[in-house]
Amino acid sequence: MTDGKMPRAPLAYENEPFLNSPDGRVLRILSEYSEPLARFRHEQIQDTVVFFGSARIASHDDASRSLRELPYGVSASIRKQTQSAVEMARYYEDARRLAFLLSEWSIQIPARRRRFVVTTGGGPGIMEAANRGAKEAGAKTIGLNIHLPFEQNPNPYITPALNFEFHYFFMRKFWFAYLAKALVIFPGGFGTLDEFFEIVTLAQTQKLAKKILVVMYGSEYWKNVLNFQTMVDSGTISAGDVDLFKMVDTPEEGFEYLRDGLTEYHLGQPPKRLGEVIPEIAKTNP
Repeated sequence: MTDGKMPRAPLAYENEPFLNSPDGRVLRILSEYSEPLARFRHEQIQDTVVFFGSARIASHDDASRSLRELPYGVSASIRKQTQSAVEMARYYEDARRLAFLLSEWSIQIPARRRRFVVTTGGGPGIMEAANRGAKEAGAKTIGLNIHLPFEQNPNPYITPALNFEFHYFFMRKFWFAYLAKALVIFPGGFGTLDEFFEIVTLAQTQKLAKKILVVMYGSEYWKNVLNFQTMVDSGTISAGDVDLFKMVDTPEEGFEYLRDGLTEYHLGQPPKRLGEVIPEIAKTNP
């Protein structure tokens, strides 16, 4: 300072040390609400169908290649895991097919905004398969990725303008739930179960001001992982709670259930009151 003037301080919204500090956390959280909202509006997204499932399930081609390329003398456990990956690859192909059928149908719906856009967590495995199927149908498709210490890169099938990266898990969960009119649960692990139970709990407790369809894909897998009848018999859930979701085993069965349910609950319904406006994006209870 040679001329006796104090240098200008940085504007608060350009002060990176502040924005990245604990005191700036509230602004970072608001950014993960406002910035996606602005993009969804710009891309005319009204609502979504969310696909969840394991990031570890590979396509049939990739799983088969890994099995062929196993070195001689590899341990029996590694060979068994690789063979299992080939068997599980059918779920990748089924997710791809179901997303294709759903997107092929949804892009033909006459509407001002894009309806029932296929959305995933943006990573590999089942997420990649669903984004891939939607893209192959010529539709836009959303990826809500999460910033992790071990990087999960976005798969190449996400529409670039709808490729998101979140820091906060709860803001990512908000966007999964807020826009969703349906949820499709493919075989997966802890993360898949977390998302399934969160959405089903919201539906069970009537915290969603909308009908949300929940599809569990792969009854053989899920009936081995979860025994809902035990919960009913033990009185920890009501018998009617198992009607909050439907088990399916083929892409065609899943598509027919989603198409019929989405049509019944979310299409072709005129406003109930004179002057009532259909919401720009999905509505939830306050």
